[in-house]
Amino acid sequence: MTPNRGVKPFVYIAVGVAAIGGLLFGYDTGVVSGAILFIKSQFSLSATMEEIVVSSVLVGAVIGAVIGGALTARYGRRKMIMLAGIIFTVSAIGTALAPTVAWIIAARLVSGIAIGIASFISPMYIAELVPAKVRGSLVAVNMLAITTGIVVAYLVDYAFSAIEGWRYMFGVAAIPSVALVIGMWRLPDSPRWLVSQSKVEQAKRALRRVRTESDIGPEIADMQKSLGEQSGGGMAGLFQPLLRMPLIVGIGLAIFQQITGINTVIYYAPTIFKFAGIEAAGPAILAGAGLAMVMWCFHVLAIFLLDRVGRRPLLLTGVAGQIVGLAILGAAFQFQQFASFKSYIAIGGLVIYVACFAFGLGPIFWLLISEIYPLKVRGAAMSAVTVVNWAMNLAVAVTFLTLVGVLGHAGTFWSYGAIALVAWVFSYALVPETKGKSLEQIEAHWRTGKPPRAL
Repeated sequence: MTPNRGVKPFVYIAVGVAAIGGLLFGYDTGVVSGAILFIKSQFSLSATMEEIVVSSVLVGAVIGAVIGGALTARYGRRKMIMLAGIIFTVSAIGTALAPTVAWIIAARLVSGIAIGIASFISPMYIAELVPAKVRGSLVAVNMLAITTGIVVAYLVDYAFSAIEGWRYMFGVAAIPSVALVIGMWRLPDSPRWLVSQSKVEQAKRALRRVRTESDIGPEIADMQKSLGEQSGGGMAGLFQPLLRMPLIVGIGLAIFQQITGINTVIYYAPTIFKFAGIEAAGPAILAGAGLAMVMWCFHVLAIFLLDRVGRRPLLLTGVAGQIVGLAILGAAFQFQQFASFKSYIAIGGLVIYVACFAFGLGPIFWLLISEIYPLKVRGAAMSAVTVVNWAMNLAVAVTFLTLVGVLGHAGTFWSYGAIALVAWVFSYALVPETKGKSLEQIEAHWRTGKPPRAL
């Protein structure tokens, strides 16, 4: 059976509102790249303190991912996204008013908690709400929103760079965060979560807003049948033998998405451009905005291709492109023959790298982890995988400048390239193709004990 043939326009409204969580995720992770140039100057930060300011948000994200996993099964996806919106608002105002570096670090840590919650619950909510045939594209909208947030962050950073207005850079985030809370207030909760809580009539009402009537009964029946075939839920349920392989896939992708170096580009793009010879803060920030715009354009491409081409082809092509981009980036810094046009080669390498990440490992990681876990453990599994993702993000952020000092610029980027090669082999061997499959069909596959690629 192919469920969810009919789709109502309201589903796109719901996806748009939920994706504001992704927008804030992107904005709050990207805004620091420009702001840190002025915070460093105002507070005379050492390289270590600079890394702490940048990475404090990641410590909060790990905490938020843990909190989100513990609470989403109990309170539902909708309420947790609203909670993230409230925390985003508090942290934006708190950072803008920060009188000391310690205050900035604390406020950024609070922002990270909201990011950790929104980073996996927003795509989970979308995946559980939308039809299977457009799930890839619509979950990818959340990743597009993340990139949109990064682009907006760079543009806001540039707009306020002339007055060194880092407080305004952070404070702007309060506007979309309030919009997220108000918007989610008007949306239904995930019908799959409602069924898991035995709120079947509420689930039917939620589905009537996003499906044709003929699809609702069969879809509810599929959810109930799937739930009945699942054993334990929560964190304890993650240790079931049938979940071993999907957890390996999710955790592996979580690690590789980060340790191939993407967030060194997001957090330190203006710094990298300064390494490459673009000295002034304003042009360096603007170059970072251009890079984020490239990422945005290729996320749009991913939205059009994910439900046509599939997850695996885009993932393998994207990771291969990252390897090429990192090789070029390392060469720009390694060979003295390129000194006179080093900045152009570095920009070219970065463009290839972020473009390929944007249609490959970037959106596909978040999409796959919203698809491959059974409903009873989906919150716990996505939380656990997201904790790993943010922990790796933190490790990369706090070691990037140190690695540059030890290995040099070329050695650092080539190291990321070597890791990307391992990521390609992992993806080829283990990542399944989930295009066109309902969440219940994917759950049924794991119960057969067949390998991931057999899906």
